[in-house]
Amino acid sequence: MARVDPLTEADEPTGADPSHRISELCSLLETYLEPEHVQTVYRAYRFGARAHEGQRRLSGEPYITHPVAVAKVLAEMRLDYQSIVAAILHDVIEDTPTAKEQIASDFGEEVAEIVDGVSKLTQIHFESKAEAQAANFRKMMMAMSRDIRVIIIKLADRLHNMRTVWVMPPHKRRRIARETLDIYAPIANRLGINNVRIELEDLCFAAIHPMRCRVIKAQVRKARRNQKKLVAKVNDALQERLTGMGIDAHVQGREKHLYSIYQKMRGYGERKGFNAVFDVYGFRVVVGSVDECYRVLGAMHGLYKPMPGHFKDYIAIPKSNGYQSLHTMLWGPRGIQIEVQIRTDEMHRVAEMGVAAHWMYKMGEATENTAQSKAREWVKDLLEMQKNAGNPLEFIENVKVDLFPDEVYVFTPSGDIMEMPRGATLVDFAYAVHSDIGDTCLAAKVDKRLAPLRTQLETGQTIDIITAPGARPNPAWLDFVVTAKARSAIRHSLKNLRHEEATSLGRRLLEQALQSLSLELDQLPAEQVEQGLEAQGFETLDGLLENIGLGRRMPWLAARHLAGLSEELVESETDDMQRLTIRGTEGAVVTFARCCNPIPGDPIIGFASSGRGMVIHLQDCNNLQEYRKHPEKWLDVQWEADIQREFPVPVRVDVVNERGVLAEVASTISDSDGNILNVSVDERDGMIATINFSIAVSGRRHLARIMRRLRVLNSVLRINRVKG
Repeated sequence: MARVDPLTEADEPTGADPSHRISELCSLLETYLEPEHVQTVYRAYRFGARAHEGQRRLSGEPYITHPVAVAKVLAEMRLDYQSIVAAILHDVIEDTPTAKEQIASDFGEEVAEIVDGVSKLTQIHFESKAEAQAANFRKMMMAMSRDIRVIIIKLADRLHNMRTVWVMPPHKRRRIARETLDIYAPIANRLGINNVRIELEDLCFAAIHPMRCRVIKAQVRKARRNQKKLVAKVNDALQERLTGMGIDAHVQGREKHLYSIYQKMRGYGERKGFNAVFDVYGFRVVVGSVDECYRVLGAMHGLYKPMPGHFKDYIAIPKSNGYQSLHTMLWGPRGIQIEVQIRTDEMHRVAEMGVAAHWMYKMGEATENTAQSKAREWVKDLLEMQKNAGNPLEFIENVKVDLFPDEVYVFTPSGDIMEMPRGATLVDFAYAVHSDIGDTCLAAKVDKRLAPLRTQLETGQTIDIITAPGARPNPAWLDFVVTAKARSAIRHSLKNLRHEEATSLGRRLLEQALQSLSLELDQLPAEQVEQGLEAQGFETLDGLLENIGLGRRMPWLAARHLAGLSEELVESETDDMQRLTIRGTEGAVVTFARCCNPIPGDPIIGFASSGRGMVIHLQDCNNLQEYRKHPEKWLDVQWEADIQREFPVPVRVDVVNERGVLAEVASTISDSDGNILNVSVDERDGMIATINFSIAVSGRRHLARIMRRLRVLNSVLRINRVKG
């Protein structure tokens, strides 16, 4: 194909690697792009060469060779011309004075947006390098949500950087390789771009563990020589069987890459790990249709005996990255293990290229493949995580968690299949269905039986989530959920919940303080409220109320500012303040001290703890000696008359050490409507034992009733409530 502007030697950068030349790239592009598109790429090259003029890489090559090499990686994937142009220009915004607007003017808004998405945030100051990296990553992932080509270009960029990382000092080489192995290789895997993922992993392995890499590489070469005849024999047997069935199939031996061998060797944990890994012979069979895939599977099982429990159908249930194949393990000649993958031509393209396979045809005719639809689902989850994440570091932590799925497949009550990472719990499942389902999750059934919410999912289970409108996320869920979506959604909900609870409590405390001044919050003039807020450094009333509820601002102090009075508080005013009523439903902003475990009916006092809200103590709690140094933080509180919840209280019971005594005491507590939360036994001597119970009770009267019934037992010697 002819180009409008023919290339000359002068166009090639001096000292460039021949494989990084623009002529090589254009020759490759001419095999699948229109001439005018190749011309646009060439024009972008000249634009980039001028922008990067005078810049050189650490290797000494002109800088423009790097963007050309990145573009060549994408050309080998047969990506569209906008991607190639963006790859050539991907560093001009970051490393040169070139503006995004200029790229948009010369090459279109679409290319400019992609280039901007790949560029780092260079104009913003960050507190730490980790925060800067996290912010750059978040920017890139958000740009990816608008155009998936952003991340494909970034992967190609990282691949070429890893190919040339050897010019770096060893410590930088290892740092870049570790980051690549932790983030970029998993992203390539998540998007199904298998060839990029494999090369990145092997390059990182060589950079981080060069000696181990060399040893395994030498062993692989030796093993291949020994296996050559056996592989050829099995290959011929497979091909002959399929030809006899009239199936047009391509059979080939499947090579294991170095990093996967190393990972599997680590799993064995023995020196014989290499032989255990390499004694498995891999083959791939590519056919024309899905129907032929299952026919080939039957032929394989007829030729060699299948190994029980080693068949996986990824055609019916694709992996999270869109990968589809049939996997089976067979006992071959001489007892060798044969691993066979069976797939169609289209599945093979997706398995190698993932989302990039979408552009392997003309864009107007391209149809969305499984990897593309799976990627869109993942990007949708990323957007939700981005909304819920408090900062870039939290976002990147969530994404890392989400990048290492090892799937299990479970069913909804309607029979739909849902894919979850291994180790996921019922709470993870609830949030995977919908964030609202997770937030209002109350209980769950596994195969029609109630199960604890921390129960881990297993393939084949049917999960039914039970919700209630008033239910709220439990902070304890964060201890066992494994999916990033669940973790970020729970944190987001708890933040909102904490804000609502703190604001509600702050309003009650402020109104109580204003009542002592014969004022009401709703009747204060708006101007007066604004002046009072400004004097205290708050922009909104909600901000003040939240700080009062969290114990960061004293209610009487805030009340006097709003009333236009001085901060000094006279004794008579404190006496006039009404007691705050504790309902037990205030949430996380009102906590009950574990040192004395107050329960309804006890005389109590509140202490404003900065950041925690209000902590309720018994009035005779030993720890109040320390708090007496801050009398301004004490709050008079009282229990509401009818509290509909239970409170834990520790009880110590001395008993005669005889058979069945624990069961007798526990049964008595249960018969008295007491719920035993925890129990431990201390043997004081051979005759007497002490049983320590934590019992949930509704109040002092309930506890007294339980203790009376325990005292009448012949085996009980002494019983008392533990208050500290």
